[in-house]
Parts: sequence; structure tokens; C-alpha cells
Amino acid sequence: MSVTALTAQRIFDGEHMLSQHAVLIDGRKIVKVVPLRDVKSLKITDVGEGILAPGFVDVQVNGGGGSLLNGDPTVAGVFAMANAHRRFGTVAMLPTVITDSPVITNRAIRAVAQARAQGAAHVVGIHIEGPHLDVARKGAHDPDFIRPLTTEDASLYKANDCGTTLLTLAPNLVPPEMVADLAQAGVIVSLGHSDAKFGEVQAALDAGATCFTHLFNAMSQVSARDPGMVGAALANAESYVSIIADGHHVHDVNMKLVLKAKGVARTMLITDAMSTAAGGPAFFALQGRLVKRDGTKLVLTDGTLAGSDLTMDQALRYAVDVLGVNLTDALRMASLTPATFLRRGDELGRIKPGYLASLVHLDSTLHVKHCWVEGK
Repeated sequence: MSVTALTAQRIFDGEHMLSQHAVLIDGRKIVKVVPLRDVKSLKITDVGEGILAPGFVDVQVNGGGGSLLNGDPTVAGVFAMANAHRRFGTVAMLPTVITDSPVITNRAIRAVAQARAQGAAHVVGIHIEGPHLDVARKGAHDPDFIRPLTTEDASLYKANDCGTTLLTLAPNLVPPEMVADLAQAGVIVSLGHSDAKFGEVQAALDAGATCFTHLFNAMSQVSARDPGMVGAALANAESYVSIIADGHHVHDVNMKLVLKAKGVARTMLITDAMSTAAGGPAFFALQGRLVKRDGTKLVLTDGTLAGSDLTMDQALRYAVDVLGVNLTDALRMASLTPATFLRRGDELGRIKPGYLASLVHLDSTLHVKHCWVEGK
């Protein structure tokens, strides 16, 4: 056994903040977390001030570092976006293909599967956001590609080599029996981009849907006589919600309300990042439409928000510095909660024996200094 010891000023193990401790790593996995005084005959790597924490898990990444999955659905494209976000602490991610032609969707699925086969350990699955959405709440999705879910589509989603498959769909347009079929086959079903009524949303939850994609954005809101998708999400204790914490997508007060209603165990930070994020250019083409950076947000020429320019460390800082979220809670929202949602909570999101050594070192201002994926 070739064990190495890693320590920092503070270590967040996923639940508690520790000081004067070391993480013992053997290859890909964590062997033990012990008081520093108990480390004997091992070379200790001390990364210094700041916090050593579980690495970030991002369930919605359209692109980064100049690469966009829809625009470049290749193995090289997947590696480029994943490696770009890794520099900002993301150790596990779902490359996300948004509404597009069946050809592009199929190529994206193959590219993710091949990237994983070629060693992209930080790519743990794929998020297919559309095309089975509601045109009434399309957001930046091209309505020309929005279409019903077919049995052939379902067969593709249920049988691929991408690891985890997350599918965002509109509950008012996909029958509950199809939601149930997908969920029973292991597809994680999330609800979004829909003008659904409360009853339609509840039917999808009862059928096996477990999440709401970028809560508040592109979905029916709370009204006096129908809680809509937002109300259904806040009222349901078991479902997860993802939030784009960038100061543009959701009002700060609404984000605070979400945390009161759902708690950190059901609220996930995501980036919904486009190719501009993580060192990418200031503008790009999305299915022939110009998307440009406007300050710290991304917009189409008509002003519609089109994904984000976020990295996960930026989302973490927003939660802590602007929303006033406790640091340990914010770290959970960026790691353990999404890992648990993806059914990977037994190997990601904690610094404990048996877990993957996928870690991030943050300085005192919560900027990323180092990142490890499965010990590397």
C-alpha cells in the first residue's frame, strides 16, 4: 500500500470542519482521516491555509473553456469542457446537451460514453435537457427542435454507456406512465421548461421524477389558484431543486425562500455554464444564434438569458458572500447534495474512508488553489 498524507489549515469532511487533521490517500481512494499527531512515517503534503473539501459536483454543464457540447459533440469537446471546469474545483459533472436535432443528441451521448471509456473520470454521466419540453417555457431552447418523447427516445435514454443519465422534460407533455418507465429503468427524471399545472407536476413526481431543473427559471410560477411548478417544488419534501446562483437567474430573496423550504439537503448549486465559462470567449454561436456576455450574464440578442458564465466556485462564493449561507452548508450544496441526488453519495461529497479522493483546496477567499480527481 502506497499511502500519502494530505493536510490543510482546515478540512471539511462533508459534515464537520476539522483542524489539525490529515487525509490519508491510497491511489484513487481515501483510506482514513486522522489527527495530524497520529500520522507517522508518512510524507505529509501540507497545502497550507484555506480549506480542503470534497470537490464540486455539477449536474448541468453545457460547456466551458470555449467548448459547447451542442456545438462540438465529440470526445475532444467533452474533455475540453470537463478539464476547463476542473480548474475551478469541479470533480464530477454531467455534460449537458440541450434541445437539438436527434443527430446532435445522439452524437453527444456517444461522445460522453467514449470520453468516459477513455478515462474522463470527472465525467460521471450526461444531462439531456430537452427536446421534450414546453414551447411556452422554452427559454433559450430552439422551438424548432422541441418535440414529443417517443418510445425510441426512451429506449436510447434507458440504454447507453454514459453512466448516470439525467433527463429534463416537461411534465404536462410527457405522460406519467412514460416518466415511470424511465425512472424504473434508472434514468433520473427532472422537471423543467414547462407551463404545467400543479396536478400535472404532482403526477410526474408520483411517477418517479425527483428534481426540478434550475428552479424558478422557465417554469410556471406560484399563483393564487395554482401553485404551478415552483409551488409544487417547494411543497414536496423529497424532491431536489437546482439553482443558478449568479444574481441574474433568481432573485436573492427567492433563493433564501428555497433554502427555508427545501434545506441544503435538497438544494443543489449548478452552473448551467456555456462555452464562455471557465476561461472561454466572450461570445459564441448557439444553433446559429449569437450569445454574448453582458457583464456577468449571457444573453441572446433579444435579451433572453442563455445559460450562465458561472463556475462552481463562483456559485459557492455567491451563496456565502451574497446570500449569507453558512460555509459548510454552501459546500454541501456544491458537493454532497448533488452527489446524493446522482446516487453517488457513497463515493463523492465526503472526505471519509472508502470515498474517492476527489477534493478541492480553497483559499481564504474561496478561490480554488488545487483540485484532485480520484487522487490525481
